[in-house]
Amino acid sequence: MHTGSCLCGAITFTVSAPLKRPDACHCGQCRKQSGHYWASTDVKRSALAITGAGHIRWYQSSPKVRRGFCDTCGSFLFWDPPQRDSLAVAMGAFDAPTDTHLHVHIFTADKGDYYAIADGLPQE
Repeated sequence: MHTGSCLCGAITFTVSAPLKRPDACHCGQCRKQSGHYWASTDVKRSALAITGAGHIRWYQSSPKVRRGFCDTCGSFLFWDPPQRDSLAVAMGAFDAPTDTHLHVHIFTADKGDYYAIADGLPQE
């Protein structure tokens, strides 16, 4: 069981399954929305319980994906492709410990020029 929340606590969530190894997305959309790269883990919808869902605002960032954030504090929490049975949940929103470690960096061709990826993990 893993718990988490947005910065202000208006949205809380519980994941009732082990967390998958997260990835770090360096695409332009994730960088602009999060302020850096975005680390997340895929969670099956059936394993995710959200309290305060009325505070989630959805931004349709592409035809197939929407991004969920708190309408009070602005925390970017979810990356949701509605056609899939899972969605991505922000690693930074989880209460510690998560018992996970990054396993890959994605969209690295779009990464910012102000940092290096030097942790030895695969880069896609």
